[in-house]
Amino acid sequence: MQSIFITGAASGIGRACAERFLKAGWFVGAYDIDVSAVERWAQAAGSERACAGHLDVTDETQWIQCLADFQQAGPGQLDVLLNNAGILFDGPFESIEPARHRAIMDVNVNGALNGCHAAHGLLRSSGGRVINMASASALFGHPNLASYSASKFAIRGLTESLRIEWADAGIQVCDVMPLFVKTDMVARITQVPATRNLGVKLTSTDIADVVLTAATARRPNLHYVVGLQTRALKMLLRLSPDNIAARVTTLLSRER
Repeated sequence: MQSIFITGAASGIGRACAERFLKAGWFVGAYDIDVSAVERWAQAAGSERACAGHLDVTDETQWIQCLADFQQAGPGQLDVLLNNAGILFDGPFESIEPARHRAIMDVNVNGALNGCHAAHGLLRSSGGRVINMASASALFGHPNLASYSASKFAIRGLTESLRIEWADAGIQVCDVMPLFVKTDMVARITQVPATRNLGVKLTSTDIADVVLTAATARRPNLHYVVGLQTRALKMLLRLSPDNIAARVTTLLSRER
């Protein structure tokens, strides 16, 4: 039985991934600060198939303990680490308190850094892989999501760096880049017109299917760009000078 450790598993993409991997026959570790939600889910799944626990991804000590608990509860090895936990606050950059900007970077970036660091030895032993949850916001910075975009650019950089650095250790690293996904977090966005101009078309299940593909591919892609709109945006940005890309992003971000 293969195993996966998922952060931010209480709801949204994390919960959908937990359910998708459970259905595929994997042992699933579901971790979140909302411990009651993940524990209820794991109890329903059964102790032979899943475990759960409280994890604040910004706390490296908790990472070490949770990974040890996961090893003891499951088949004994870690095949996939899914760094999914993330937060965002939308609005003009200057209107968001600096503490909230720092919180975004701490959870989204430092959380993934802590996870990769704590799990390295286990992944090296299993020849496992890391899947980081990035975003289409890592393709071009998005207005009113400045620090969130910055955090996802950091995740992209981490993925690309470790893909090369950890190759000799037999650890494969990739990320998943969706556009807006129908989750409670995205539903709370009020100051990003692109969510209305483009619509929110992807579901958490769509992303979970891609994550399973990334987890089971013999040689995973470096970046999994999810959805037709995201792939079109990536192609446009690849072919366009920066000033044109900025104009396109500006147009998509205006109220109509």
